[in-house]
Amino acid sequence: MPAFPSDFLWGAASAPHQVEGNNVNSDFWMQEPHMTGADRSGDALDSYNRYPEDIALIAESGLDTYRFGIEWARIEPAPGQFSRVQLAHYRRMIDTALEAGVTPFVTLHHFTSPRWFAEEGGWRSPQAIARFRAYVEVATTILDGVEWVCTINEPNMLAIMVGEAEAALDPDSDVEWLSPTLEADTPRPIKPAPSEEIGRRLIEAHHAAREILRERTDARVGWSVANRAFETRPGAEEVRRRLEYIWEDLYLEAAADDDYIGVQAYSAQWVGLDGIEPHPVHPDNTLVRTAYRPDALGIAVRHTAEVLPRVPVVVTENGIATADDARRIAYTEAALGSLAEAMAEGVDVRGYIHWSLLDNYEWGHWSPTFGLVAVDRETFERRPKPSLAWLGNVARAQRGEGGDGM
Repeated sequence: MPAFPSDFLWGAASAPHQVEGNNVNSDFWMQEPHMTGADRSGDALDSYNRYPEDIALIAESGLDTYRFGIEWARIEPAPGQFSRVQLAHYRRMIDTALEAGVTPFVTLHHFTSPRWFAEEGGWRSPQAIARFRAYVEVATTILDGVEWVCTINEPNMLAIMVGEAEAALDPDSDVEWLSPTLEADTPRPIKPAPSEEIGRRLIEAHHAAREILRERTDARVGWSVANRAFETRPGAEEVRRRLEYIWEDLYLEAAADDDYIGVQAYSAQWVGLDGIEPHPVHPDNTLVRTAYRPDALGIAVRHTAEVLPRVPVVVTENGIATADDARRIAYTEAALGSLAEAMAEGVDVRGYIHWSLLDNYEWGHWSPTFGLVAVDRETFERRPKPSLAWLGNVARAQRGEGGDGM
């Protein structure tokens, strides 16, 4: 396997609502009681208080990057009212990472917004872009020394979640909640495509945020896209191109002037003449019921590079939902192999950030476990899995610091 560059980012990721706990002012917290059959986030993993321990786990493992989010709902609890206390909290997170020798990779919006933002119409509101701009302007005041900023996580998934949230809050709906990150069990209907209306609004928000960040910070600015890693049945090339634009390329093209593009890939899907094919139930499927496809990462970064040949790639999420940590290691090793092959072909990739650091709240479900670290949700004790040490050793070896490599 070719060596990765010496300055390659090696990290793990989290998202505020999934780990912090008691994010009571967010739209998703408001939505949770209405999600039929779903779990509540509650205290989550108490990372709001235990973030120094989480950062120490990264630093001690040999990884050098922590992708985490700052929570808009905490920073702006009411329209135009910004909390100095919460801004100081997230600045302490950044400082803690920097002091530990860990690169903070900061996400400004990871699926959740303030409750008041949702109540005034959310991303459909005529005020949405101005509201997001105001938040980003204030957020820049704590980003000194941050080299990487992601404006919006997976806008194509967020464009689906907006519709799902509206359905969950509809008093006449009795549809059982299913996280957008999970596949339905038998039968397996294909998720609705992202709303192009919402998608274009999010693109406008991203461009507004990028402008502010470039004016006020020295950070590299981009956003991340949920990559489908489509494969094509014979004769279905045009069907794939049409679906790929709706699901992915609309958002990739919007990043043409970004400093990087975040690739987030977990599995692959076939496209036939009738569209996206539901994958069958299989013993090898992951805990989110997707196919075991570590090669999806290579497929995803190649397609991204085809659409954005001049924009560097950062793998901002890749991982597997499994209770078997040996399988996690095998998946990650194969995924990194597929990434190395794409890089050998010329794809400019700057880093690999694993999803996720912790076994966290999966948007309505606690059962899918993606983490390199298990957490006791009664005591909040962190229990590193062998996969954390394994990935840290890979990072050390690639930096020439010893370790087992791959």
